[in-house]
Amino acid sequence: MTTTDLLNGAPNALQDAAKNHLWMYFTRHGNFANHDVPMIVRGEGCYVYTDKGKKIIDGLAGLFTVQIGHGRTELGDAAKKQSDKLAFFPLWSYAHPMAAALAERLAHLAPGDLNKVFFTSGGGEAVETAWKLIKNYYKLIGKPTKHKIISRALSYHGTSQGALSITGIPFAKIPFEPLVPGGHKVPNTNFYRAPQHVNHDEKEFGIWAADQIEQAILLEGPDSVAAVFLEPVQNSGGCFPPPPGYLDRVREICTRHDVLFVADETITAFGRIGETFAINRFGVQPDIIICAKGLTSGYAPMGAMIASDRLFEPFSTGTSMFAHGSTFGGHPVAAAVAMKNLDIMQDEKVNEHVREKEGIFRQTLEKLYNIPIVGNIRGEGFFYGIELVKDQKTRESFTPQESERILRGFISNELFESGIYCRTDDRGDPVVQLAPALIADEKQFGEIEVILRNVLSKANSMI
Repeated sequence: MTTTDLLNGAPNALQDAAKNHLWMYFTRHGNFANHDVPMIVRGEGCYVYTDKGKKIIDGLAGLFTVQIGHGRTELGDAAKKQSDKLAFFPLWSYAHPMAAALAERLAHLAPGDLNKVFFTSGGGEAVETAWKLIKNYYKLIGKPTKHKIISRALSYHGTSQGALSITGIPFAKIPFEPLVPGGHKVPNTNFYRAPQHVNHDEKEFGIWAADQIEQAILLEGPDSVAAVFLEPVQNSGGCFPPPPGYLDRVREICTRHDVLFVADETITAFGRIGETFAINRFGVQPDIIICAKGLTSGYAPMGAMIASDRLFEPFSTGTSMFAHGSTFGGHPVAAAVAMKNLDIMQDEKVNEHVREKEGIFRQTLEKLYNIPIVGNIRGEGFFYGIELVKDQKTRESFTPQESERILRGFISNELFESGIYCRTDDRGDPVVQLAPALIADEKQFGEIEVILRNVLSKANSMI
């Protein structure tokens, strides 16, 4: 069977192919026993279209990825131009122009002395790379016992065995245990669910949360702890911004104990909160930045670990090397797409647009507070979570059974049927997550609010 045969064949050919052969990610395949698999066939701007012609607001930018919107032919043109010249060559002791140029560009965009760029195929692979680098680095400088990683509850850092050990979502880990040893967890920055003794003041809560990192370092022993991994704005659990002073305190703690500070910006980089790197908004200098997704706006798979000169130094002379790499990291076509994507973001002032419109986006979403099921709306830039509750006053959450019935059984499907693709998540407390393309404006904000209002009002009647 040829591609043409499959794509232009019988009406149900692609549905059959999806149901019979496609293994989708984090998917309950039993749901499709009596239902079609949603089939997205094209995108344009802030919207995508199904095979049945239904127009859908892409309220998640694909997966926090399609920064400049769908259908940007400039990126396809950049890919073709590069593939015509050099479609592939690996970075194993050789370079090619696009990888070199992109590395220099990212180094200039990254804060401080983060000047060394190690390319990967995605964010999880970049997390894995960072942990390997960190272990290797401490061995080379004579501190071989430093290998443990501190991360936060409910955090998501990837699905490989190493990255999953850093991830803080229990259900995602249990089927694959035992994992790589050395991952340890501390409380996250969900102020809405702060412990009673610090729930009256956000700054005090932030200092307390940061101090839990230091307590973990001291309990494990500073000679064994190598790094702290955290997202500047944590995604999983529903968009937890850092409280005032939190990141500064974490930086101080890491410096005091010779622990590396790794900012996982797989989601938050490249304009998601109005900065090329979100950490810049908070004025904190990490030792490593991890990025992916928005680097190419999703038009090609690519990620990167950007490390400080300090971490590169032991590998810079003699016969030393970092014995790590992948076939497709720094792929020339992906690098060309990334360069063009960054050009567009710069020329069209995408970061500035997000900063200009983020207040309007927040205000539009906050109109939903008059629906009793809406407990908390939080986030930064174009990156928001709406936590759902049984009772606004007491903040009582759903039981697992209620979450299954209301969030998974109704809200998730109803949102899509009503014309929006976004994320319903109950890895922590139940939330609806929103992260539209960074070109979105009042028109899309209003459409999102109307759909959410209708669906969440119906869901409220189910409690």
